[in-house]
Amino acid sequence: MSLRINTNLASISAQHAMASTQRRLEVAMRQLSTGSRVGTSGSGAADFAISEQLRAQIRGQRAARDNSENAISVMQIAEGGLHEQTNILIRMRELAVQSASDTFSNAERGMLNHEFQQLSQELDRVARTTKFGSTGLLAGGTNDFEFQIGPSAASADTVRFTSRANTTADELDIDGLAVDDKSDARGAITTIDEALDTVAANRAGFGSVMSRLEHVTNNAEIMTENLEAARSRLADTDVAEASSEMFKQQALTQYQLAIMAQANQFPQSVLKLIA
Repeated sequence: MSLRINTNLASISAQHAMASTQRRLEVAMRQLSTGSRVGTSGSGAADFAISEQLRAQIRGQRAARDNSENAISVMQIAEGGLHEQTNILIRMRELAVQSASDTFSNAERGMLNHEFQQLSQELDRVARTTKFGSTGLLAGGTNDFEFQIGPSAASADTVRFTSRANTTADELDIDGLAVDDKSDARGAITTIDEALDTVAANRAGFGSVMSRLEHVTNNAEIMTENLEAARSRLADTDVAEASSEMFKQQALTQYQLAIMAQANQFPQSVLKLIA
């Protein structure tokens, strides 16, 4: 066995092994401290790229889910206004039926008509003030809604709905009706029945879109959950594995330090040859 002073090969070998151990220890500690197994592209290029794509998809899916929930709010506001208009029309029809009977005198019909006219005005007010933000929903005009309900630009990730709802008193022919006369009251019954049909048709239109959007929201939540699970399997730290690796590398470091201390004593053996 040759002995050298200028070059301590045993120490160099021990230092190299210790440097490798230190790198693995740093990786384990970084994984534990960040909770991420692939915190940088250098720690797993393929897994890192896929996990980042999944992260972008998850964020987009969450935004799309919020869009669908807001779209449901639009439908709910319209449906709420139509629901109240239905209640108003039912009460107006009740007053018309009462006024059409001779069990009420003209004086009493006049009293019924006071409430009837107030309800007619309220029906019109509801139609004109039912809005989402500044967008009127029940006062006529054409509203072309496009709801982004997916994370991509594909047409399949968009729900389109065109609304031409107009339930103002004038459009429903309610404006100008009266029940202070028996024949007028009977004519009002027919007109109110037609108005109820119109309101019901509009409710069906908004309700069908609302039902679809509720399924969209449920699907978005399921997709987000599954995407999170997929990204977790790729990117999240296995704490038990990382802890075991950290303790292993710490123990190996202590062992290598002891070996290095022994290796550094090799050059001193040369002194015994010249002592």
